[in-house]
Amino acid sequence: MAPRVALVTGASTGIGFETALALSAAGFTVYAGARRVELMEPLKEHGIFVVSLDVTSEESMTLAVAEVEAAHGHVDVLVNNAGYGSYGSLEEVPLAEGRRQFEVNVMGLARMTQLVIPGMRSARTGRIINVTSIGGKIYEPLGAWYHGTKFAVEGISDSLRLELKPHGIDVVIIEPSGTDTEWGTIAGEGLLATSGDGPYADQAHIVAAALASTSGHGHVLSTPAQVVAKTIVRAAMAKRPGTRYPVGRGAWGVLAMRKILPDRVFDAVFLNFYKRLAG
Repeated sequence: MAPRVALVTGASTGIGFETALALSAAGFTVYAGARRVELMEPLKEHGIFVVSLDVTSEESMTLAVAEVEAAHGHVDVLVNNAGYGSYGSLEEVPLAEGRRQFEVNVMGLARMTQLVIPGMRSARTGRIINVTSIGGKIYEPLGAWYHGTKFAVEGISDSLRLELKPHGIDVVIIEPSGTDTEWGTIAGEGLLATSGDGPYADQAHIVAAALASTSGHGHVLSTPAQVVAKTIVRAAMAKRPGTRYPVGRGAWGVLAMRKILPDRVFDAVFLNFYKRLAG
C-alpha cells in the first residue's frame, strides 16, 4: 500500500515545520508549503517535498494542490497551519490589517480546504486538520482581530465536520496553548508598534510581555512545537479521531476555567495573570 499523502501549510517554521518532520517520520509522504521556501530547505533532507505556497494567492494555492494531486491522485491529510497574530486596539488597527488577518487565518484555510475536498470526496476518505488555538475559546485585550479569526475557524470546522461526514472525510481541530516559536515575539512587536503609545499603552505593554513569554523555552506558557506536532500526527493517524485536541502547557486548565467561571470572574483572573507575567 502506498504511503498516505499529507500537505502542511505554514511549514517554514514552528508548528508547521515540526509537523512536516513528524508526519514524514510516521511514514507519510509529506508536502510542506510556505512563502519562505528557503527556510524549508532542511526538510528536503528527510524526503519531504517543498512547495511555494501563499495562502493569500489563488494561483499559489491552486498550483500547490494540483502538484500533489497530479503525483498522488488526492491529498489524504491537509494540515491547515498557516497563520499569524495581529494585535492592537480595535480603534487603532487599520481595517485593511483586520481584513488581511482574516484573509490569512480564515479565507486561506477555507480555500485550501475547498481545493482538497473534491479529491477526498471522490476517494471517500480524507482528513482536514485545522490548527486553531485555545484563542478560539478565550480572549485577550487588544486581540480582537486575532481571536475573531480563531473563533471563526472553530465554527467553520464544526460545521464542516458535519457536512463532510457522509463523504468519509474527518475534520479535526488542534487547540495549542502558547508555543515556543517566533509567533509570540512577532505578535508582541506588532502590538507595540500599533498600540504601544497612546490610550492603550498600559495594556499593550502587559499583553506584549505575555505574548513574548511564549517564545522562551521552559516558561510556564511555553510548549515546544514538537509537542503540538506529535498531537497532529496522532490526529492524522487515529482510526476515529477526536473532534478537537487541546495541547500544551495550561491548555486544559485555561479551557476548563473559561467553561466554569462567569465572564467577569474569568476577566479578572486572566488580567491578573497577565499583569504578573509583565511584572
